[in-house]
Order: sequence, then C-alpha cells, then structure tokens
Amino acid sequence: MKTDTAVEQTLRWIDKVIIAENFCPFARKERESKRIRAISTEETDNALILQALLDELQLLENNSGIETTLLIIAQGSKDFFDYLDLVDLANRLLKQERYEGIFQLATFHPDYIFADAPADATSHYTNRSPFPILHILREESLETALKTFPNPENIPVRNVKHAEKLGKTFFQKLLAPHDQSK
Repeated sequence: MKTDTAVEQTLRWIDKVIIAENFCPFARKERESKRIRAISTEETDNALILQALLDELQLLENNSGIETTLLIIAQGSKDFFDYLDLVDLANRLLKQERYEGIFQLATFHPDYIFADAPADATSHYTNRSPFPILHILREESLETALKTFPNPENIPVRNVKHAEKLGKTFFQKLLAPHDQSK
C-alpha cells in the first residue's frame, strides 16, 4: 500500500475537478503544456512557508517556462482561519518584495468558506482542495487570458451553479485522502 503524496493528490484534484469540470477555463492548456509547477512543503511555521513562497516567486520571475506554481502546504495551516492569516502575510510579502502587479495569489483550502455564504453551502467547494495551497499566478498572463475569454466576470457565478449541480458528495469523494495500491 502506497500513500499518495500531497503533490499527487493535488494534481489528481486539478485534473478531476479544476480541469475536467472546467472550474478554471485556463488550466487545461497550462497542464497539457506542463507549465504548472506543483511543489509541497512540510513546514508548519509561517516564516518557513513564506520563505518557500519567496523562493517560488523568484523561480517564476527567472523562468518563463513555468506559468504558475501551486505551493502545497502539506502539514501547516490546517485551520482555515490560521490559513487566512498566512494568506495575509503572503500578500504582504508580495508587496514588500515588489511582486505586487507581477504575481497574485489564488487561495485553496480543505475547509474553505466564503464569508457571504451559509456554512454548509456547496459553493465553498469551488475553492476547496486536498491541502492548503498558495497558487501563484502571473498577473500579465491572467489579464491576457481574461481578455480573450467571453464574460470572464461570470466565471465565479458559473462555478457556483456547476458546484451545486455536482453536489457535495462529488467533491467529498475527490477530496478524501487517498491510499492507492500501486
């Protein structure tokens, strides 16, 4: 019995949820082009997680062959509200290191909740992932992609409707920890 790594579980979630269900209409191209970097940190200390984030920002800055990075926090930030504190620190780091306007973060967490939705809303699953993730996006690439996509402002609304159609059980099965026989 082999336990899947955080990277394997996250990439399976990307393939089966984000791409297969088209929650991000831009992900398939980058995944097929192998331009998505997924790395995992076992760190639990925010300062060390932020150092890993800074390392990834610098790598992306110097490597145009990588479009985006998923920094998977395999052990830390288990509590969603602690994770939000980390996200705040991460955004401050972007500003402090002068990466604001160059990169931005998208956020995913196993217990993600939107403040404006009921606690049991299916909509939360649009941002739920197997592990806490800081997803580094290139702002210029995102702006270009959004210009070529019809009505990009409707993506979140469409995603919520699609999540509701799929139902909680769909997401719960895919987000459950995986032990796979190899």
